[in-house]
Amino acid sequence: MSETTEGEDTERVWLVERTYSDDEQNLIILTYATPDGSLEYRKERALTSFSGADRETTASLVVDNENLAAVEDDTQSRYAAEATRMRDTHAPTESV
Repeated sequence: MSETTEGEDTERVWLVERTYSDDEQNLIILTYATPDGSLEYRKERALTSFSGADRETTASLVVDNENLAAVEDDTQSRYAAEATRMRDTHAPTESV
């Protein structure tokens, strides 16, 4: 998976949500979505991994299409608004 170049089998997604896992302590779920909010990519990270610069959270990622999931209709507009805001205010590789 490339984090810098979009291609035929990849899609750029933007950070739209950070949540704490209900099941496990010290786990953060990063949700990235396409600008139209229709597809999402989720990434789980241990809270302790956020202390190092080598595990920074970037404004966007380029992910393989096979790793994207459909977003429920009631969430699409919220994700679309946040993905668009992130795209308009941050460089893709900017740490957020």
